[in-house]
Amino acid sequence: MQQPPLPEPTPLRIRLLPYDGLIIFIGASTGGTEAIREVLTHLPADVPPILMTQHMPELFTGSFAKRLNALSAISVHEAAQNEPVMPGVAYLAPGHSHLSIKKMECGGYVCELSRSEPVNRHRPSVDVLFHSAAEQVGRMAIGVLLTGMGKDGAAGLLQMARAGAWTIGQDEASCVVYGMPREAALIGAVKEVVPLVEIASHVLQRLRGGFHGHGECARV
Repeated sequence: MQQPPLPEPTPLRIRLLPYDGLIIFIGASTGGTEAIREVLTHLPADVPPILMTQHMPELFTGSFAKRLNALSAISVHEAAQNEPVMPGVAYLAPGHSHLSIKKMECGGYVCELSRSEPVNRHRPSVDVLFHSAAEQVGRMAIGVLLTGMGKDGAAGLLQMARAGAWTIGQDEASCVVYGMPREAALIGAVKEVVPLVEIASHVLQRLRGGFHGHGECARV
């Protein structure tokens, strides 16, 4: 009697690292929609949580999040007030509010939204997100500043670096506008200058190798 075929083996899913407070923060402006897509679509589903601020009107952030969700292994959506921060999820700041992160006394983190005044003429502001990352997450964070006009995010990335976080700035050649990453590099906030197509792999290397936020800042 012929035996039925054996079932195909199920591929093993190897987690990068257990989620233990590691969080990735991304900021972008001009050219950032495609830059964020490039980064997110090259990250696996089991990465730590990601919080993102992209300068964009509120009518467009929802559709942008849905587009990223369709293209990425990560679940992507607009952040909501007091929403728990979970691994494998990317939270995008709604176009009407600043996004920040808050550590809970019982453990874990939640998203916080605020319609307070614009910072660096922007709401949402990258600086607001990055400052909260420095204060609440410290050395357990990775900060990524992508293409954009102006200086929003530079001061916040510097605070993250001083708190022990690992900080990455997109390089000039791959930026649509080399404004925000340049300002961050000029004030010593960037520990690594990386071409856009390599940013995801550098984040993964940092996670796979064990996270240590300390390090020298890059020079321009």
